[in-house]
Amino acid sequence: MKAAVQGPDPSLVYRPDVDPEVAKDKGNFRNYRSGPLLDRVFATYKLMHTQQTVDFVRKKHAQFGAFSYKKMTVLEAVDMLDGLMDESDPDVDFPNSFHAFQTAEGIRKAHPDKDWFHLVGLLHDLGKVLVLAGEPQWAVVGDTFPVGCRPQASVVFCDSTFQDNPDLQDPLYSTELGMYQPHCGLEHVLMSWGHDEYMYQMMKFNKFSLPQEAFYIIRFHSFYPWHTGGDYRQLCSERDLAMLPWVQEFNKFDLYTKSPELPDVDTLRPYYQGLIDKYCPGVLSW
Repeated sequence: MKAAVQGPDPSLVYRPDVDPEVAKDKGNFRNYRSGPLLDRVFATYKLMHTQQTVDFVRKKHAQFGAFSYKKMTVLEAVDMLDGLMDESDPDVDFPNSFHAFQTAEGIRKAHPDKDWFHLVGLLHDLGKVLVLAGEPQWAVVGDTFPVGCRPQASVVFCDSTFQDNPDLQDPLYSTELGMYQPHCGLEHVLMSWGHDEYMYQMMKFNKFSLPQEAFYIIRFHSFYPWHTGGDYRQLCSERDLAMLPWVQEFNKFDLYTKSPELPDVDTLRPYYQGLIDKYCPGVLSW
């Protein structure tokens, strides 16, 4: 069943100005005070911050953990992203698959010797096929955060969207550490459900042969309160801090930007098919 796409994907529309050279017009990014999309983006985060609870996330892991939604190749999934194009967004009039190739090509230019990193650029948003599986956007897109503990200050709309989240009425979940131990490591933290976590779990399920850095980037690239906001350090292990620069480097290329020059996807496909054949070949379980 194909879901109607309700409004812009806030994880693409509002991206932080990580690198001034990438974000030329910095006023366009992370503006949560004004703009024509603010009401819709706020509504998305209000739903997310109300309904993303420990119980909800565990149910989604159970629902999608068998990866029985669809059988397809990586490039078939890339093509599916085009179904997410939102006609109500005046800034984007090209298919979403171009963002995947733009991100990958940006990484390829800056890191020509790391082919696995190029592939991460192509893969990073493929978990958004969940929207086409009927999932609401608040359970797929946007910035992620840990559930099971009190949200920290750099979570988007933190002061105005969590009032109705039942977990924050639970003494176990409403403290800074919540249900976690200090410096337990993010691998032991239950993150809000979305395309990051789904794609990370899908890669593990299908036994992608990518390095651990690739899995880590995919899992935490939308965790902006951590890698850009500087919060949640009390949950981090030494491994998390060692991996942090990789996530930050990736996000320079994931930054939402309007590009007047779209990549020639047909020319690029053979190169990326070669990487797919190397690291995650064939028909996969989604």
